[in-house]
Amino acid sequence: MTKKPEKIYYLCATAVFAAFIGICSQIQIPLPMIPINLALFAVNFAGVLLGAKYGTLSVIVYVLLGLVGVPVFSNFSGGAGVLFGKTGGYIIGYIFAALITGLFAKRFKDSPVKLYLVMTLATLTCYAFGTVWFIVINHSTILATLGACVFPFIPGDIIKMLAVVLLSRKLKKPLSKYLPK
Repeated sequence: MTKKPEKIYYLCATAVFAAFIGICSQIQIPLPMIPINLALFAVNFAGVLLGAKYGTLSVIVYVLLGLVGVPVFSNFSGGAGVLFGKTGGYIIGYIFAALITGLFAKRFKDSPVKLYLVMTLATLTCYAFGTVWFIVINHSTILATLGACVFPFIPGDIIKMLAVVLLSRKLKKPLSKYLPK
């Protein structure tokens, strides 16, 4: 059973990461279809530091804030139109990415390579949700969608996952009092 002060720390960390994801969604490189931003970096980071339960919860809070209109999505946008629009599948995919990363992060915390591979699986899951969603919404082909929505993001996502591995290894110990066990 979690003690009350610890639970408060965890819920505060969840809220901080929901805000962090929203902030990282605004740090972007514009592209014609979908901008490259740091949201997936923050999502994987939440999974690694907060674990499956609180990391996933932080993404759900982020998604719900955006759904009700808080401008946390890319380009300071929000609302159901964005969530159910052409990029909504990627936003929904963040939830599963955080869950996958969080489920395995604790097990692989001492192996940067395995942690990186887990985040690769999480990122591919996010790509899958977003790609299928984009194809359905836009009546696009798989090749056109991959060319616009996946391939341009791979180099940046490789770098983002490396950054998560390096930063999480540095921050896990100093923040351990405030993070879920």
